[in-house]
Amino acid sequence: MDRLALILVIIGALNWGLIGLFNIDLVATIFGGQAAILSRIIYTLVGLAGIWTVTLLFREKEPVREH
Repeated sequence: MDRLALILVIIGALNWGLIGLFNIDLVATIFGGQAAILSRIIYTLVGLAGIWTVTLLFREKEPVREH
């Protein structure tokens, strides 16, 4: 779950970078505009992934096990 959340956060970050630098919303372009249902689902999943990754900051670190 952590890996999936990080992948979605990276997708969101890249999309925001494209918006900031080139005014291109890649998610909206691919999925039919910002109001399209698929775009809204992607935006929602990215947002939920962002919330999930906040929990990574507060988790106890697991000790590294040697085999």
